[in-house]
This record gives sequence, C-alpha cells and structure tokens, in this order.
Amino acid sequence: MKKTFALIAAGLAMAGGSALAQTAPAAAPAPAPQPAYSARVISLAEAKTVVAAAEAEARKNNWSMVIVILESNGAQVLAEKMDGAQYGSNGVALKKAQTSANFRRPSSFFQEQVKSGTLNPIFSGATAVEGGELILSDGKIVGSIGVSGGSAAQDGVVARAGAGALK
Repeated sequence: MKKTFALIAAGLAMAGGSALAQTAPAAAPAPAPQPAYSARVISLAEAKTVVAAAEAEARKNNWSMVIVILESNGAQVLAEKMDGAQYGSNGVALKKAQTSANFRRPSSFFQEQVKSGTLNPIFSGATAVEGGELILSDGKIVGSIGVSGGSAAQDGVVARAGAGALK
C-alpha cells in the first residue's frame, strides 16, 4: 500500500512539475486609445457633406450603397439609400454606425477581433463587419457613418471616404 501511494505521489509530482515549467502566454498589447466624444454633435449640413463624399466614392466604383449618419449619441441625422441598393442594407448600415458611435472605434476593429477568435464583440452587441467609421472634428467624435451594400471592404472604402470629408 505504501508503495502504491509513493508511485501516485511521484506521478503527481512529475505531472505538476511539467505544468509549472510552462511559460505564461504573452500579455496582449494595450488597445489604442479611442478619441473622446465632442461636446457638440454633427450638424445636418456636415452630415450632408459626409454623405456626398461617401456617395461620390460609391458612384466612382459603381456600387449601390446605403449610407447612415448618426450623432455621437446615436441619434440618426441622415440616411440615404442609393438607387439599386439592397433593402437589407438599411439595417446593417445603421448597426455599423451604432457600433462605431457606441464603442468609439471603427466596426472593422471588431471584425478583426472575431477573425482572430475573440467572440466578445458579438456578445457585446457590436456589429463586427467593416463599414462603420467615426466622424471626427478637431480630433473628437461628433458622429459616425455606417455603410452597407457591397462587400465589407467596399463598405469600408465608402465609409472612410465619407468620414474623411469632415475636417
């Protein structure tokens, strides 16, 4: 009986020793700081400028898109459905804009997280598809844009073109 316990103890010691010798996984890099919300929100005139730039990019590439502009607090300012855009893109564009405004980062950030195996964005309500971007003025968030109608990459191109129109 003593011999059995000695063998079990030796086996446990050897198994535990190899576990202790393993190195800890590397710490994840710190996330980039997100811009702050502005005290003001995007105006209708500014939203029209953003939509015009996004629409011009979409037309240049012969893409039919839905473009949604939100204030930084999530209130809708403007929505445009280009001729020929699919009906389902209305809700998707809105969710992409909401994701960017709510989480202070582009929706593509969450897409990359999901690609790497992190499912937290899905459980937090984020739309993990490229096409949602922040609209900044003086480095602060005044609104967001959501675009849908093409591939995720196409939506992102159009959203960035729109967001870049406001300086």
